[in-house]
Amino acid sequence: MTEEFKNKLIAANVDLEGAMERFMNNEGMYERFLKKFANETIYDQLASAVEEQDADKAFAAAHTLKGVCGNLSLQGLFEVVNKQVEFFRAKDMEAGAAMMPQVTAEYDKVMELIKEIL
Repeated sequence: MTEEFKNKLIAANVDLEGAMERFMNNEGMYERFLKKFANETIYDQLASAVEEQDADKAFAAAHTLKGVCGNLSLQGLFEVVNKQVEFFRAKDMEAGAAMMPQVTAEYDKVMELIKEIL
């Protein structure tokens, strides 16, 4: 992982230090998991569930996305999805759906960075 890429991750609110602890300082493994994240469909599942107004599916998708983001230390995305999960947990579909622009913005930021290493 180049220093430039590391700096971009940090600037995008990725807790790189925490990620490296979790990934036993194995930068190659972390990159592989970032690439796997780029191929995940969980964000699409979340967007579909919100569009369908299905609070249970939205909760499941958001909860999964939150967990993956937490494991990868994608703090910006983790923080907004964490809030969204609580709305869906409370069956507040309106408030959870209203967070989609924030979730999408953070997701897009992460995906743009990951595209650099694909």
